[in-house]
Amino acid sequence: MTSIDKPATTDPNVSSRAPEGADPQTDAEARAVTEAALFEAFGGVRGMVETVVPGLLFVTIFTINKDLHVSAIAALAVSLLLVAVRLIRRDTVKHAFSGVFGVAFGVVFAMMTGNAKDFYLPGMLYTLGLAVAYIGTSVAGVPLIGLILGPVFKENLSWRTRNPGRKSAYTKASYAWGFILLAKCAILFPLYWWADTTQLGWVLVSLKIPPFLLAVYLTWVFLAKAPAPIDVFAEMEAEEASREQQR
Repeated sequence: MTSIDKPATTDPNVSSRAPEGADPQTDAEARAVTEAALFEAFGGVRGMVETVVPGLLFVTIFTINKDLHVSAIAALAVSLLLVAVRLIRRDTVKHAFSGVFGVAFGVVFAMMTGNAKDFYLPGMLYTLGLAVAYIGTSVAGVPLIGLILGPVFKENLSWRTRNPGRKSAYTKASYAWGFILLAKCAILFPLYWWADTTQLGWVLVSLKIPPFLLAVYLTWVFLAKAPAPIDVFAEMEAEEASREQQR
């Protein structure tokens, strides 16, 4: 077993502590680290804007002229523009690229069926699948939020066996994400069947940010109260340095 996922020590009081020699973090420092990690993992304000703009443009144009092709092409074009801007500025493109793929799937699906509402269907199915993944991984004891944020906090999977307090926080956060996304799906899928394209589009756009912010806030609350992460990279560097000294 690697140092990334070491078994807990026999002392139950040690399992939730950071490695010996690490500087103790104050509550303020721990909260700042958590905020920075969440900002990095979920894209921050710019990531939210890149998520909302293509769908907002699609529903705005479709509301005005009811032209599926023009609306879809405009949404895809602005997604590609957002990626190009990031590439030019040499910024991280993962959030913009994920937006392009989502819009592209929606455009292709809507063009194939001829139903403008189908522009939103791939994203809705993705949201439903993500909700199931959050809840399912929590039930299985490997919460998805921990898998996402572990590398960001430099703890990888150490929280699974060495830091039960953080595992509990990740589990609570994953359940929160799962049930929030399920609630969003419970609103959107009936509208897909009963509402027209513009009604569905405006509701979907309005539900892009608030549920996301609620889930991120709850994640921050749970993690801010959890034990500090174990920096497994620092541990591995210390072990390597110790081996070099012993040679």
